[in-house]
Amino acid sequence: METTLKLGSVTVDVVKKDIKNVHLSVYPPEGRVRISAPLRMSTENIRLFAISKLQWIRLQQGKIVDQERETPREYSERESHYLWGKRYLLDVVEVDGPPRIEIRHRKIVIQIRPSSSMDRKRELIEEWYRAELRAAVQPLISKWERAMGVKVDKVFVRRMKTKWGSCSRASASIRLNTDLAKKPPECLEYIVVHELAHLIEPTHNDRFTALLDQMMPNWRFYRQLLNQLPVRHENWSY
Repeated sequence: METTLKLGSVTVDVVKKDIKNVHLSVYPPEGRVRISAPLRMSTENIRLFAISKLQWIRLQQGKIVDQERETPREYSERESHYLWGKRYLLDVVEVDGPPRIEIRHRKIVIQIRPSSSMDRKRELIEEWYRAELRAAVQPLISKWERAMGVKVDKVFVRRMKTKWGSCSRASASIRLNTDLAKKPPECLEYIVVHELAHLIEPTHNDRFTALLDQMMPNWRFYRQLLNQLPVRHENWSY
């Protein structure tokens, strides 16, 4: 069941679900607000919860609006792309053979058949990012499973429009945004620790914060770094 609350200049989309705890999210690129609430929670209690979080909501909306955006990608020669926080120029090489992507000095070289479309180039590069992220995340999962005393059964790497990662305690699985392969490696490690911490504590309460402080004392710096870097140029939705 979906409803909308109007709190002054702030509009809140409310979705009631079969969940135990209330969740508040602010989404790029325009700062849309959504509350996921338990089925038993009354509209008035949801309204009071939202009012109590108005200052935080406005702060997050300001950060989202101010965050830099990537320019639209055309996948053309000498276009800038990023891998693990480093800038590379795209080198498009047309060959009559199987496509491939590799790093050569400060270039991302994509070998592709002549007259391939921009969509095909985008597909190949996104798949390459996915493979890079999969390779990088496995050692991090092993490291932090031991350190935190948790076990991850499945890791999904996919393009995500609204968040850097997510965790399912029920299936002991985490999902990671392929765009993390563009960011500094420390940002990926922070997201891994963040999501594994949700296997212990599902909400962002004091216990969760204390756990991050214990495991990764500099996590706030990495979160700030991730939030300052340019994000994908597109309209994100729920």
